[in-house]
Amino acid sequence: MPVPILTDLVIIFGLSIVVLFICHQLRVPATVGFILTGILAGPHLLGLVSAIHEVEILAEIGVILLLFTIGVEFSFANLLQIRQSVLVAGPIQVAATCLAGLVLALQFGKTMGEAVFIGFLMSLSSTAIVLKLLQERAEVDTPHGRTSLGILIFQDIIIVPMMLLVPLLAGASENIGVSFLIMLAKGVVIIGLVIASAKWVVPRVLFQIARTGSRELFLLSIVLICISVAWLTAQAGLSLALGAFLAGLIVSETEYSHQALGNILPFRDVFASFFFISIGMLLDVDFLLKNPGIIALLTLGVLLVKAILAGSAALFLKFPLRTAVLVGLALCQVGEFSFILSKVGQSQGLFSGDSYQLFLDVTIITMVATPLMMALAPRAADLILRWPLPQRLKLGAHLSEEIDKSIPGDHLIIVGFGVSGRNLARAAKTGGIPYV
Repeated sequence: MPVPILTDLVIIFGLSIVVLFICHQLRVPATVGFILTGILAGPHLLGLVSAIHEVEILAEIGVILLLFTIGVEFSFANLLQIRQSVLVAGPIQVAATCLAGLVLALQFGKTMGEAVFIGFLMSLSSTAIVLKLLQERAEVDTPHGRTSLGILIFQDIIIVPMMLLVPLLAGASENIGVSFLIMLAKGVVIIGLVIASAKWVVPRVLFQIARTGSRELFLLSIVLICISVAWLTAQAGLSLALGAFLAGLIVSETEYSHQALGNILPFRDVFASFFFISIGMLLDVDFLLKNPGIIALLTLGVLLVKAILAGSAALFLKFPLRTAVLVGLALCQVGEFSFILSKVGQSQGLFSGDSYQLFLDVTIITMVATPLMMALAPRAADLILRWPLPQRLKLGAHLSEEIDKSIPGDHLIIVGFGVSGRNLARAAKTGGIPYV
């Protein structure tokens, strides 16, 4: 008896190997290779894959595992350090980009409701792609990595009020205030449960499980923590990705974080590939070939505007210009949660067929461009720093103040922050040894 999903998996893995091999020879990032695999195998080009819904489910699991591992490598202390990025830079970036999208949409003759909705879509960046690339480059715990993460966390939270506002933008009369208060109450309760679990429940449970010496039992327990917290946040109307990140933070506060990370990593890389493949499957190549001019113009406009506004949000926090450039180019794409929001808008009549496909093509191309933008970001920053700009703008004030406060007189200096460097830092932290 034929099983469609198994046939599709054979096709996807086989095609991925060929595409990734070619990308490796051309020094193209693997993320782009997976998206290209999705474009080739998807319904709009070769049509090799039929079980698209099943692939999307595997993609969701990949995003959950990706954000979980990032949370494990982070901590609640790190989260407190980026609170300004979440509470200040995030709102600035979202509000400014919404306004820019609104103005752009009005120029194309959209109504005010449609223009605001397009601003919502444009303001969101790709949590999965940006954090995957930052993790590969060992830059999550850098100034631009932490700032980007803070802005992305705010975006993952603000998506819920945006979805609640869509019926109002479409002219439907709904009691949005009550829905928002219910969602807020659920969010507060869940975050409280997460903090309590991290402090009192999970460490004790994992200790008892670790005593059994069963690798299978430990792995299942970690997966349960990851999926259950993601499910809880989804029930509250928040994103699965945010819940998975919080689950990772819970595990990061235990002494078993290294073991958990080692067990999850192989599964994460396989499932995360399905996310990028599923994104590629959405690209309508025929529509792209029929409308190359407008798609290219909008893509360049989105990349430029989002890079400038996200970088400006980092400058507002007094980061150096170099950090701002790196943040801007990391967050210049439109994100996966915009797909979810766009489907809600389409159901409410805020999107026509052509407008929806135009949005999909522009979004996917910005995602494909992201690895290149991040790879070129250091060179772009060095080039911009040669411009005759004020020295205060170039240097910023945030880092110098932070360094003055954080560097002790007698401390360990870790040169390089790869796997060994991070392990050494964790050992120093456990032993109470100051380090930079």
